[in-house]
Amino acid sequence: MSFAALTVFAASQVGTPGPANMALLATGARFGLVRALPFVCGVVLGKQLIIWPIGFGLMELAEAAPVAFEVLKWASAVYICYLAWRVANMKLAPGHSTSKVPGFAAGLIVHPLNPKAWAMITTAFTSFIPAGMSTFEATALVASAMVLCQIALHPLWTGAGDMIARRLAGRPNEKYLFWALAALTVASVAYALWGGTNT
Repeated sequence: MSFAALTVFAASQVGTPGPANMALLATGARFGLVRALPFVCGVVLGKQLIIWPIGFGLMELAEAAPVAFEVLKWASAVYICYLAWRVANMKLAPGHSTSKVPGFAAGLIVHPLNPKAWAMITTAFTSFIPAGMSTFEATALVASAMVLCQIALHPLWTGAGDMIARRLAGRPNEKYLFWALAALTVASVAYALWGGTNT
């Protein structure tokens, strides 16, 4: 397995619009990066809290029921493509945040309640982890790829929130941005299904 390919997939998922990044965007637009840092840290850690249970459960499923594992792989890919379609039709909505700065605890629950996070993690395991790899090693690889991308990309969404919201909201260039992000998402899923398992 290529860790680089897994990281590219993780970056395409972590970096594209979804519930978590929209929350980060709105928080950054409303409060700025510095005040939003506790929230950002909570979002990063929150994904780790679901990666490890998913990893151990999915690897056991792969051994016990390989057909179910394959079905789960395709179902996850279909759902992420559906999310990409929603991304392509998304519009920015700056300023939609509460008056109180959300903190670490608020960020911690973002990913456990985020269906995109569950789908992307499932796809990472089912498409990029080769047969025979130990459960711990597989989970550690997915967790590492995800956290590296989160550390790099979540603060960018938060810090650029005000600029993106104010410069693109309601303008023609807004749709081109989201079309490009949606296309990247679909391309990464296609690679995961037909190329990632051979890397």
